[in-house]
Amino acid sequence: MQRRIVITGLGVVSPIGIGVSQFEKAALEGRSGITALRPWAGFPLDAYRCQIGGQVRDFQVAQFLEAGLAERVDRYAQFAMVASTEALRDASLAMEHEEPHRVGVIVGAGMGGMMMGEREITKLYLSQRPERVHPNFIPTITLNSASGLLAIQHGAKGPNLTISTACSSGAHAIGQALATIRAGQADVVIAVGADASLTPLVFAGFCSLRALSTKFNKTPNLASRPFDQLRDGFVMGEGAGALILESLSHAKKRRARIYAEVAGYGATSESFHVVIPREDGADMATTMALALDDAGITPAQVDYINAHATSTMVGDAAEVRGIRRLLKGRANHVVVNATKSLIGHTLGAAGAIGAVASVLALQSGKIHPTINYEHPDSDCALPGISAKVQERRAKVALLNAFGFGSNNAALVFKKWQ
Repeated sequence: MQRRIVITGLGVVSPIGIGVSQFEKAALEGRSGITALRPWAGFPLDAYRCQIGGQVRDFQVAQFLEAGLAERVDRYAQFAMVASTEALRDASLAMEHEEPHRVGVIVGAGMGGMMMGEREITKLYLSQRPERVHPNFIPTITLNSASGLLAIQHGAKGPNLTISTACSSGAHAIGQALATIRAGQADVVIAVGADASLTPLVFAGFCSLRALSTKFNKTPNLASRPFDQLRDGFVMGEGAGALILESLSHAKKRRARIYAEVAGYGATSESFHVVIPREDGADMATTMALALDDAGITPAQVDYINAHATSTMVGDAAEVRGIRRLLKGRANHVVVNATKSLIGHTLGAAGAIGAVASVLALQSGKIHPTINYEHPDSDCALPGISAKVQERRAKVALLNAFGFGSNNAALVFKKWQ
């Protein structure tokens, strides 16, 4: 019999709030975190086709971390450190009472330390002074910088991994945390998804890819509109989500408060296209089916889906086809929402922040709205999508996360009884 794994702590840094309570309140109010981007220092936005994003505004490092980290740690890792600290505090997990080699860290990141990377390469080319490159440049831009920093910060000496599968990174991090505890390699895993890639080069790259919304530069709050006829691309965001996963026996031993059970995980590759999903949604359906099978749950038992739903024409429609292919008639009775309508697409953080939203929904029975869902698109319409808060005593939630590189992940969460 497989070990049961539960969630005992949550943390979040997002465009609609820093901290779980702020995030949940804003989400249920349907508040948009999408705003006009601030120009980067000495770099105007005039030439960018898209000029909006989901920024974590008023993030002052010194409020949360020692001031010296502002220069030595990239923004995405700062987000991860803040979210994980909140999650550990929320879980009442005192590391001094834990066997450190039984506590792991697994981080999902799509881009990594791009802010410092771009800053330093620009300085190097302008100055032609290689000796002036920041001494922390290499350990800061490597994708595993956040996981290493979290382990040092919290004294976790168990498995330390970084998962980088683009937009599904955060969900895969949780899935791998589940697998790690099931395998007996750890009792606790700090699972985090983080990204902060609203930088001149990365943003220009996504604009050139023509993946971003461009029609709502003057009305940013209307731009992220999953499943809506007027959607014209996703909106980039930034942030981090953190979850504390524990074996049930470990959580019970320390009398921890339990949010939900992580019951299943599915992972596939479509082997189709680097950025475009298969339009029939077949592999998305397979991924969800694998997660449900892993959880020992049937499609008829699914109550709620936190959709990947980035607000692209092809992606949203393909996901709904995948949901219908999997759930058949049950698809008309499942509540579906899209967290990205509120905060944009946070890349590697998306799956983890979506997981936080899913767990909160299971606990409260209130499922946040999919804002800007005003003109339902017949190609991706489901009765359970709503621009209003929906109340449902959901027992089983399914989370989808699909990434560039044809990479899919799905997670199943069960309400803790």
